[in-house]
Amino acid sequence: MKKLFLFSLLLVFMAIMITCSKEEASQDPIPTPGFSFEGTSPIPPAQQRTGDAAAGYDYLVAGDYVSSGIPYGAFTLVSGTGDNFLNRTGDNADIPYEFTAVDAPNGIRVVAPNCMQCHAAKINDEFILGLGSHDYDFTKDQSDILPTASAVISSLYGGANSPEFQAYDPFRKAVEATAPYLVTETIGVNPADKIAAILAAHRDPWSLEWNDQPSEPISPLLIPTDVPAWWLLKKKNAMFYTAIGRDDFCRFMMSSSLLTMSDSTKARAVDDKFNDVLAFINSIEAPTYPFPINTTLAEQGERLYDDHCGGCHGSYGADASYPNLLVNLDRVGTDPMLSEAYQNQSLSGFINWFNDGWFSQNPGSAQLVSDGGYVAQPLDGIWATAPYLHNASVPTLEDLLNSTQRPTYWKRTYQSSDYDTEKVGWNYSTPDSKVDKKTYDTTLPGYGNQGHRFGDKLSSSERTALIEYLKTL
Repeated sequence: MKKLFLFSLLLVFMAIMITCSKEEASQDPIPTPGFSFEGTSPIPPAQQRTGDAAAGYDYLVAGDYVSSGIPYGAFTLVSGTGDNFLNRTGDNADIPYEFTAVDAPNGIRVVAPNCMQCHAAKINDEFILGLGSHDYDFTKDQSDILPTASAVISSLYGGANSPEFQAYDPFRKAVEATAPYLVTETIGVNPADKIAAILAAHRDPWSLEWNDQPSEPISPLLIPTDVPAWWLLKKKNAMFYTAIGRDDFCRFMMSSSLLTMSDSTKARAVDDKFNDVLAFINSIEAPTYPFPINTTLAEQGERLYDDHCGGCHGSYGADASYPNLLVNLDRVGTDPMLSEAYQNQSLSGFINWFNDGWFSQNPGSAQLVSDGGYVAQPLDGIWATAPYLHNASVPTLEDLLNSTQRPTYWKRTYQSSDYDTEKVGWNYSTPDSKVDKKTYDTTLPGYGNQGHRFGDKLSSSERTALIEYLKTL
Protein backbone atom coordinates (compact mmCIF):
# COMPACT_ATOMS: atom_id res chain seq x y z
CA MET A 1 0.00 0.00 0.00
CA LYS A 2 2.82 2.41 0.64
CA LYS A 3 3.61 2.47 -3.08
CA LEU A 4 0.17 3.92 -3.75
CA PHE A 5 1.10 7.14 -2.05
CA LEU A 6 4.53 7.42 -3.54
CA PHE A 7 3.61 7.49 -7.22
CA SER A 8 4.38 10.61 -9.03
CA LEU A 9 1.89 12.99 -10.20
CA LEU A 10 4.21 15.28 -12.05
CA LEU A 11 3.19 18.64 -11.48
CA VAL A 12 4.87 21.61 -12.98
CA PHE A 13 5.37 21.71 -16.76
CA MET A 14 8.76 23.18 -16.53
CA ALA A 15 12.02 21.71 -17.15
CA ILE A 16 15.57 22.61 -17.70
CA MET A 17 16.94 23.18 -21.15
CA ILE A 18 19.51 21.00 -22.84
CA THR A 19 23.19 21.66 -22.62
CA CYS A 20 24.82 22.88 -25.80
CA SER A 21 27.88 24.85 -26.64
CA LYS A 22 29.09 26.63 -29.72
CA GLU A 23 31.40 25.33 -32.36
CA GLU A 24 32.83 28.64 -33.49
CA ALA A 25 36.52 29.44 -33.55
CA SER A 26 38.17 30.68 -30.38
CA GLN A 27 38.15 34.32 -31.45
CA ASP A 28 34.35 34.47 -31.52
CA PRO A 29 33.01 36.96 -28.97
CA ILE A 30 30.80 36.22 -26.01
CA PRO A 31 27.53 37.74 -27.18
CA THR A 32 25.39 40.25 -25.42
CA PRO A 33 21.63 39.53 -25.29
CA GLY A 34 20.19 39.74 -28.78
CA PHE A 35 23.34 38.43 -30.48
CA SER A 36 23.14 35.07 -32.25
CA PHE A 37 25.43 32.65 -34.05
CA GLU A 38 24.61 30.69 -37.18
CA GLY A 39 21.91 28.16 -36.34
CA THR A 40 20.73 30.06 -33.27
CA SER A 41 18.22 32.82 -32.58
CA PRO A 42 17.79 35.03 -29.50
CA ILE A 43 14.65 34.57 -27.42
CA PRO A 44 13.01 37.91 -26.57
CA PRO A 45 12.41 38.74 -22.90
CA ALA A 46 8.98 39.25 -21.34
CA GLN A 47 7.91 41.20 -18.28
CA GLN A 48 7.47 38.92 -15.27
CA ARG A 49 5.44 39.43 -12.11
CA THR A 50 7.12 40.28 -8.84
CA GLY A 51 6.19 39.02 -5.39
CA ASP A 52 7.14 38.11 -1.84
CA ALA A 53 9.67 35.26 -1.75
CA ALA A 54 8.87 34.27 1.86
CA ALA A 55 5.16 34.05 1.10
CA GLY A 56 6.00 32.09 -2.04
CA TYR A 57 7.95 29.52 -0.07
CA ASP A 58 5.07 29.06 2.37
CA TYR A 59 2.59 28.52 -0.47
CA LEU A 60 4.96 26.20 -2.33
CA VAL A 61 5.46 23.84 0.63
CA ALA A 62 2.05 24.13 2.32
CA GLY A 63 -0.38 25.64 -0.19
CA ASP A 64 -3.48 24.06 -1.71
CA TYR A 65 -2.60 24.40 -5.40
CA VAL A 66 -3.34 20.67 -5.57
CA SER A 67 -6.44 20.23 -3.44
CA SER A 68 -7.48 16.61 -3.74
CA GLY A 69 -5.66 13.56 -2.46
CA ILE A 70 -5.63 10.72 0.04
CA PRO A 71 -7.57 11.40 3.26
CA TYR A 72 -5.02 12.36 5.89
CA GLY A 73 -5.88 9.53 8.26
CA ALA A 74 -5.58 6.90 5.54
CA PHE A 75 -2.29 8.33 4.30
CA THR A 76 -0.64 8.34 7.71
CA LEU A 77 -1.73 4.75 8.36
CA VAL A 78 0.67 3.46 5.72
CA SER A 79 3.13 6.20 4.75
CA GLY A 80 5.07 6.72 7.92
CA THR A 81 6.83 10.00 8.58
CA GLY A 82 9.41 11.74 6.45
CA ASP A 83 12.45 13.87 7.17
CA ASN A 84 11.26 17.43 7.66
CA PHE A 85 13.72 18.91 5.15
CA LEU A 86 11.34 21.82 4.48
CA ASN A 87 10.99 22.80 8.17
CA ARG A 88 7.22 22.60 7.97
CA THR A 89 4.87 22.74 10.95
CA GLY A 90 1.62 21.08 11.94
CA ASP A 91 0.39 18.15 9.87
CA ASN A 92 3.02 18.80 7.22
CA ALA A 93 5.89 18.24 9.62
CA ASP A 94 4.97 14.57 9.82
CA ILE A 95 4.66 13.60 6.14
CA PRO A 96 7.23 13.21 3.33
CA TYR A 97 8.40 16.47 1.78
CA GLU A 98 6.90 15.66 -1.64
CA PHE A 99 3.36 15.73 -0.22
CA THR A 100 1.30 18.45 1.43
CA ALA A 101 -1.61 18.23 3.87
CA VAL A 102 -4.37 20.61 2.72
CA ASP A 103 -8.10 21.03 3.10
CA ALA A 104 -10.10 19.81 0.11
CA PRO A 105 -12.94 22.09 -1.10
CA ASN A 106 -15.39 20.17 1.12
CA GLY A 107 -13.23 20.71 4.20
CA ILE A 108 -11.75 17.21 4.47
CA ARG A 109 -8.05 17.09 5.29
CA VAL A 110 -6.18 15.30 2.52
CA VAL A 111 -2.59 14.67 1.51
CA ALA A 112 -1.81 15.83 -2.03
CA PRO A 113 1.34 15.72 -4.15
CA ASN A 114 3.28 18.97 -4.40
CA CYS A 115 5.95 20.46 -6.66
CA MET A 116 8.75 18.78 -4.74
CA GLN A 117 7.68 15.47 -6.27
CA CYS A 118 9.89 16.52 -9.19
CA HIS A 119 11.79 19.60 -8.02
CA ALA A 120 13.78 18.45 -5.01
CA ALA A 121 16.41 15.76 -4.61
CA LYS A 122 19.54 14.66 -2.80
CA ILE A 123 23.05 14.72 -4.15
CA ASN A 124 25.92 13.41 -2.05
CA ASP A 125 23.32 12.85 0.68
CA GLU A 126 22.46 16.57 0.81
CA PHE A 127 18.84 17.58 0.24
CA ILE A 128 18.58 20.40 -2.30
CA LEU A 129 15.29 22.19 -2.92
CA GLY A 130 15.11 23.15 -6.58
CA LEU A 131 17.31 20.33 -7.85
CA GLY A 132 15.43 18.25 -10.38
CA SER A 133 14.56 14.77 -9.14
CA HIS A 134 17.04 12.45 -10.86
CA ASP A 135 15.75 9.23 -9.30
CA TYR A 136 11.95 9.27 -9.42
CA ASP A 137 10.46 6.05 -10.75
CA PHE A 138 7.83 6.34 -13.50
CA THR A 139 8.47 2.85 -14.89
CA LYS A 140 5.18 1.37 -13.62
CA ASP A 141 1.55 2.10 -14.37
CA GLN A 142 0.59 3.63 -11.03
CA SER A 143 -3.12 3.41 -11.77
CA ASP A 144 -2.99 -0.36 -11.20
CA ILE A 145 -3.33 0.21 -7.47
CA LEU A 146 -6.42 2.44 -7.73
CA PRO A 147 -9.07 -0.29 -7.33
CA THR A 148 -7.47 -1.42 -4.08
CA ALA A 149 -6.94 2.13 -2.86
CA SER A 150 -10.51 3.14 -3.62
CA ALA A 151 -11.85 0.07 -1.84
CA VAL A 152 -9.77 0.78 1.25
CA ILE A 153 -10.81 4.44 1.43
CA SER A 154 -14.43 3.51 0.87
CA SER A 155 -14.24 0.91 3.63
CA LEU A 156 -12.55 3.25 6.09
CA TYR A 157 -14.96 6.13 5.62
CA GLY A 158 -18.32 4.59 4.77
CA GLY A 159 -18.58 4.29 1.01
CA ALA A 160 -18.10 6.28 -2.18
CA ASN A 161 -20.60 8.93 -1.04
CA SER A 162 -18.64 9.79 2.09
CA PRO A 163 -17.05 13.25 2.29
CA GLU A 164 -13.62 11.62 2.50
CA PHE A 165 -14.09 9.66 -0.73
CA GLN A 166 -15.46 12.75 -2.47
CA ALA A 167 -12.37 14.68 -1.40
CA TYR A 168 -10.23 11.90 -2.89
CA ASP A 169 -12.21 11.42 -6.11
CA PRO A 170 -10.69 14.18 -8.32
CA PHE A 171 -7.26 12.83 -7.49
CA ARG A 172 -8.41 9.31 -8.36
CA LYS A 173 -9.79 10.43 -11.70
CA ALA A 174 -6.61 12.27 -12.61
CA VAL A 175 -4.42 9.26 -11.84
CA GLU A 176 -6.77 6.93 -13.70
CA ALA A 177 -6.67 9.19 -16.78
CA THR A 178 -2.94 9.92 -16.83
CA ALA A 179 -0.94 7.08 -15.28
CA PRO A 180 -1.34 4.47 -18.05
CA TYR A 181 0.33 6.88 -20.48
CA LEU A 182 3.19 7.95 -18.19
CA VAL A 183 5.26 4.76 -18.04
CA THR A 184 8.92 5.48 -18.82
CA GLU A 185 11.64 3.06 -19.90
CA THR A 186 14.06 3.93 -17.11
CA ILE A 187 14.10 5.47 -13.66
CA GLY A 188 14.98 9.14 -13.47
CA VAL A 189 13.38 10.54 -16.62
CA ASN A 190 10.16 12.51 -16.45
CA PRO A 191 6.90 12.49 -18.48
CA ALA A 192 6.01 16.15 -17.80
CA ASP A 193 5.18 17.07 -21.39
CA LYS A 194 2.88 14.08 -21.68
CA ILE A 195 0.91 14.82 -18.55
CA ALA A 196 0.34 18.38 -19.69
CA ALA A 197 -1.24 17.14 -22.90
CA ILE A 198 -3.39 14.53 -21.14
CA LEU A 199 -4.76 16.90 -18.51
CA ALA A 200 -5.56 19.44 -21.22
CA ALA A 201 -7.48 16.83 -23.18
CA HIS A 202 -9.64 16.19 -20.10
CA ARG A 203 -10.40 19.85 -19.35
CA ASP A 204 -12.49 22.52 -21.05
CA PRO A 205 -10.05 25.19 -22.34
CA TRP A 206 -12.03 28.07 -20.78
CA SER A 207 -13.89 26.77 -17.73
CA LEU A 208 -11.12 24.23 -16.98
CA GLU A 209 -13.77 21.84 -15.70
CA TRP A 210 -12.92 18.13 -15.82
CA ASN A 211 -14.38 15.82 -18.46
CA ASP A 212 -14.11 12.07 -17.90
CA GLN A 213 -13.70 11.52 -21.64
CA PRO A 214 -10.74 13.21 -23.39
CA SER A 215 -11.53 15.66 -26.17
CA GLU A 216 -9.19 13.80 -28.53
CA PRO A 217 -7.45 10.40 -28.57
CA ILE A 218 -4.38 10.17 -26.33
CA SER A 219 -1.25 9.20 -28.23
CA PRO A 220 0.71 6.33 -26.65
CA LEU A 221 4.00 8.11 -27.48
CA LEU A 222 5.93 9.29 -24.42
CA ILE A 223 9.04 11.41 -24.89
CA PRO A 224 11.22 11.55 -21.76
CA THR A 225 12.72 14.72 -20.33
CA ASP A 226 15.12 15.65 -17.59
CA VAL A 227 13.85 17.77 -14.69
CA PRO A 228 14.72 21.48 -14.32
CA ALA A 229 17.01 23.05 -11.78
CA TRP A 230 14.93 25.93 -10.45
CA TRP A 231 17.87 28.25 -9.85
CA LEU A 232 18.32 28.60 -13.62
CA LEU A 233 14.88 30.12 -14.19
CA LYS A 234 15.83 33.67 -13.23
CA LYS A 235 18.10 33.92 -16.27
CA LYS A 236 15.67 32.63 -18.86
CA ASN A 237 13.43 34.42 -21.33
CA ALA A 238 11.37 31.29 -22.06
CA MET A 239 10.41 28.13 -20.22
CA PHE A 240 10.87 24.49 -21.20
CA TYR A 241 13.59 22.74 -23.19
CA THR A 242 12.07 23.89 -26.43
CA ALA A 243 11.51 27.52 -25.33
CA ILE A 244 7.80 27.16 -26.04
CA GLY A 245 6.79 28.84 -22.76
CA ARG A 246 6.56 32.56 -23.54
CA ASP A 247 5.30 35.60 -21.66
CA ASP A 248 4.06 35.07 -18.06
CA PHE A 249 6.02 32.34 -16.23
CA CYS A 250 3.57 32.23 -13.32
CA ARG A 251 0.80 31.09 -15.64
CA PHE A 252 2.84 28.06 -16.68
CA MET A 253 3.95 27.27 -13.15
CA MET A 254 0.46 27.29 -11.68
CA SER A 255 -0.58 24.75 -14.30
CA SER A 256 0.42 22.12 -11.75
CA SER A 257 -2.99 22.61 -10.19
CA LEU A 258 -4.67 21.18 -13.31
CA LEU A 259 -4.18 17.80 -11.69
CA THR A 260 -7.16 18.27 -9.38
CA MET A 261 -8.48 21.77 -10.09
CA SER A 262 -12.24 22.26 -9.90
CA ASP A 263 -12.64 25.11 -12.39
CA SER A 264 -11.30 28.48 -13.58
CA THR A 265 -12.36 30.20 -10.35
CA LYS A 266 -9.92 28.00 -8.44
CA ALA A 267 -7.36 28.56 -11.19
CA ARG A 268 -7.50 32.31 -10.69
CA ALA A 269 -7.09 31.91 -6.91
CA VAL A 270 -4.00 29.76 -7.44
CA ASP A 271 -2.66 32.05 -10.15
CA ASP A 272 -2.83 35.00 -7.76
CA LYS A 273 -0.35 33.22 -5.45
CA PHE A 274 2.25 32.23 -8.00
CA ASN A 275 3.87 35.63 -8.32
CA ASP A 276 5.14 34.93 -4.81
CA VAL A 277 6.22 31.41 -5.78
CA LEU A 278 8.15 32.82 -8.73
CA ALA A 279 9.83 35.32 -6.41
CA PHE A 280 10.95 32.46 -4.17
CA ILE A 281 12.23 30.36 -7.06
CA ASN A 282 14.16 33.36 -8.35
CA SER A 283 15.82 33.66 -4.94
CA ILE A 284 17.33 30.15 -5.10
CA GLU A 285 21.05 30.01 -5.84
CA ALA A 286 22.97 27.09 -7.30
CA PRO A 287 24.71 24.82 -4.77
CA THR A 288 28.48 25.11 -4.45
CA TYR A 289 30.63 22.21 -5.59
CA PRO A 290 31.44 20.34 -2.33
CA PHE A 291 34.76 18.77 -3.30
CA PRO A 292 38.25 20.24 -3.83
CA ILE A 293 38.91 22.15 -7.06
CA ASN A 294 42.27 22.57 -8.76
CA THR A 295 42.22 26.37 -9.13
CA THR A 296 45.15 26.50 -11.53
CA LEU A 297 43.51 24.00 -13.83
CA ALA A 298 40.16 25.78 -13.46
CA GLU A 299 41.75 29.03 -14.65
CA GLN A 300 42.96 27.25 -17.78
CA GLY A 301 39.49 25.82 -18.20
CA GLU A 302 37.91 29.25 -17.92
CA ARG A 303 39.88 30.44 -20.94
CA LEU A 304 38.78 27.38 -22.88
CA TYR A 305 35.20 27.97 -21.79
CA ASP A 306 35.29 31.57 -23.02
CA ASP A 307 36.67 30.43 -26.36
CA HIS A 308 34.41 27.45 -27.00
CA CYS A 309 31.29 27.55 -24.79
CA GLY A 310 30.42 31.04 -23.57
CA GLY A 311 28.86 32.14 -26.83
CA CYS A 312 25.80 29.99 -26.20
CA HIS A 313 25.92 29.37 -22.46
CA GLY A 314 26.88 32.85 -21.30
CA SER A 315 29.57 34.28 -19.06
CA TYR A 316 29.95 34.13 -15.28
CA GLY A 317 31.47 36.23 -12.54
CA ALA A 318 31.39 40.03 -12.27
CA ASP A 319 30.41 40.55 -15.92
CA ALA A 320 27.93 37.71 -16.15
CA SER A 321 25.70 37.65 -19.21
CA TYR A 322 23.37 35.00 -20.62
CA PRO A 323 22.31 35.29 -24.30
CA ASN A 324 19.10 33.17 -24.22
CA LEU A 325 19.71 31.43 -27.55
CA LEU A 326 17.44 28.89 -29.20
CA VAL A 327 19.58 26.42 -31.17
CA ASN A 328 18.04 24.74 -34.19
CA LEU A 329 17.99 20.95 -34.54
CA ASP A 330 20.51 20.84 -37.38
CA ARG A 331 22.97 22.82 -35.31
CA VAL A 332 22.72 21.02 -31.96
CA GLY A 333 21.97 17.55 -33.35
CA THR A 334 20.45 16.15 -30.16
CA ASP A 335 17.48 13.80 -30.12
CA PRO A 336 14.80 15.74 -32.04
CA MET A 337 11.63 13.98 -30.88
CA LEU A 338 10.62 16.39 -28.13
CA SER A 339 11.00 19.45 -30.32
CA GLU A 340 9.28 17.82 -33.26
CA ALA A 341 6.36 16.65 -31.11
CA TYR A 342 5.24 20.24 -30.60
CA GLN A 343 5.12 20.71 -34.35
CA ASN A 344 3.16 17.58 -35.21
CA GLN A 345 0.03 15.93 -33.91
CA SER A 346 1.71 14.46 -30.81
CA LEU A 347 1.58 17.72 -28.82
CA SER A 348 0.30 20.38 -31.23
CA GLY A 349 -3.24 19.88 -29.91
CA PHE A 350 -2.03 20.91 -26.45
CA ILE A 351 -0.59 24.12 -27.90
CA ASN A 352 -3.94 25.00 -29.46
CA TRP A 353 -5.80 24.19 -26.23
CA PHE A 354 -3.47 26.41 -24.21
CA ASN A 355 -3.31 29.36 -26.61
CA ASP A 356 -7.05 29.46 -27.29
CA GLY A 357 -8.29 29.22 -23.71
CA TRP A 358 -8.06 30.47 -20.14
CA PHE A 359 -4.27 30.42 -19.95
CA SER A 360 -3.96 32.99 -22.73
CA GLN A 361 -6.23 35.58 -21.13
CA ASN A 362 -5.13 38.63 -19.17
CA PRO A 363 -4.00 39.46 -16.61
CA GLY A 364 -0.98 37.20 -16.74
CA SER A 365 -1.47 35.79 -20.21
CA ALA A 366 0.95 33.21 -21.58
CA GLN A 367 1.51 31.59 -24.97
CA LEU A 368 3.08 28.40 -26.24
CA VAL A 369 5.32 29.18 -29.24
CA SER A 370 6.99 26.31 -31.07
CA ASP A 371 9.89 27.55 -33.20
CA GLY A 372 11.78 24.25 -33.21
CA GLY A 373 15.09 23.45 -31.57
CA TYR A 374 16.35 23.52 -28.00
CA VAL A 375 17.63 26.21 -25.66
CA ALA A 376 21.28 26.42 -24.63
CA GLN A 377 20.89 26.59 -20.87
CA PRO A 378 22.82 28.58 -18.30
CA LEU A 379 25.31 26.36 -16.49
CA ASP A 380 25.06 27.50 -12.87
CA GLY A 381 25.43 24.44 -10.63
CA ILE A 382 25.91 22.16 -13.63
CA TRP A 383 27.96 19.78 -11.48
CA ALA A 384 24.78 18.84 -9.58
CA THR A 385 22.43 18.38 -12.52
CA ALA A 386 23.61 15.08 -14.06
CA PRO A 387 22.56 13.28 -16.17
CA TYR A 388 22.84 15.66 -19.12
CA LEU A 389 20.99 16.70 -22.29
CA HIS A 390 17.27 17.37 -22.37
CA ASN A 391 16.42 13.68 -22.05
CA ALA A 392 19.00 12.79 -19.34
CA SER A 393 20.81 10.47 -21.76
CA VAL A 394 24.45 11.31 -20.87
CA PRO A 395 25.70 10.36 -17.37
CA THR A 396 28.69 12.73 -16.95
CA LEU A 397 30.18 15.98 -18.18
CA GLU A 398 33.18 14.15 -19.60
CA ASP A 399 30.86 12.02 -21.73
CA LEU A 400 29.00 15.13 -22.80
CA LEU A 401 32.22 16.76 -23.97
CA ASN A 402 33.46 13.63 -25.76
CA SER A 403 30.60 12.14 -27.72
CA THR A 404 32.72 9.18 -28.86
CA GLN A 405 32.75 7.69 -25.37
CA ARG A 406 29.06 8.05 -24.54
CA PRO A 407 27.69 4.66 -23.53
CA THR A 408 24.85 3.09 -25.51
CA TYR A 409 23.61 1.35 -22.36
CA TRP A 410 24.50 2.63 -18.92
CA LYS A 411 23.36 1.70 -15.44
CA ARG A 412 23.68 3.50 -12.11
CA THR A 413 22.80 2.69 -8.53
CA TYR A 414 20.57 5.74 -7.90
CA GLN A 415 22.36 6.32 -4.61
CA SER A 416 22.89 10.06 -4.25
CA SER A 417 26.46 9.58 -2.99
CA ASP A 418 27.53 7.40 -5.94
CA TYR A 419 29.06 10.45 -7.60
CA ASP A 420 32.06 10.64 -9.94
CA THR A 421 34.18 13.70 -9.07
CA GLU A 422 36.54 13.18 -12.00
CA LYS A 423 34.08 12.83 -14.86
CA VAL A 424 31.50 14.92 -12.93
CA GLY A 425 28.22 13.08 -12.85
CA TRP A 426 27.05 9.61 -11.91
CA ASN A 427 29.19 6.52 -11.60
CA TYR A 428 27.87 3.91 -14.00
CA SER A 429 28.44 0.49 -15.49
CA THR A 430 28.01 -0.38 -19.16
CA PRO A 431 25.96 -3.56 -19.75
CA ASP A 432 25.66 -4.95 -23.27
CA SER A 433 21.90 -4.43 -23.33
CA LYS A 434 19.04 -3.07 -21.27
CA VAL A 435 18.90 -5.38 -18.26
CA ASP A 436 16.43 -3.60 -15.98
CA LYS A 437 14.70 -0.32 -15.27
CA LYS A 438 17.93 1.15 -13.90
CA THR A 439 19.53 0.80 -17.33
CA TYR A 440 19.34 3.74 -19.75
CA ASP A 441 18.92 2.49 -23.34
CA THR A 442 19.89 5.21 -25.81
CA THR A 443 18.63 3.18 -28.79
CA LEU A 444 14.99 3.80 -27.82
CA PRO A 445 12.96 6.54 -29.58
CA GLY A 446 13.36 9.80 -27.68
CA TYR A 447 16.17 8.43 -25.52
CA GLY A 448 19.01 9.09 -27.97
CA ASN A 449 22.33 10.52 -26.78
CA GLN A 450 23.48 11.96 -30.10
CA GLY A 451 24.38 15.56 -30.87
CA HIS A 452 26.08 18.32 -28.91
CA ARG A 453 29.44 17.23 -30.32
CA PHE A 454 31.13 20.58 -29.80
CA GLY A 455 33.56 19.23 -27.20
CA ASP A 456 34.93 16.54 -29.50
CA LYS A 457 37.51 18.90 -30.98
CA LEU A 458 39.14 19.46 -27.58
CA SER A 459 42.10 17.42 -26.44
CA SER A 460 41.85 15.19 -23.38
CA SER A 461 43.82 17.69 -21.27
CA GLU A 462 41.64 20.56 -22.47
CA ARG A 463 38.49 18.69 -21.49
CA THR A 464 39.93 18.02 -18.05
CA ALA A 465 40.64 21.72 -17.57
CA LEU A 466 37.24 22.76 -18.88
CA ILE A 467 35.47 20.34 -16.54
CA GLU A 468 37.46 21.72 -13.62
CA TYR A 469 36.19 25.20 -14.46
CA LEU A 470 32.61 23.99 -14.82
CA LYS A 471 32.79 22.74 -11.23
CA THR A 472 33.14 26.36 -10.13
CA LEU A 473 29.90 27.61 -11.71
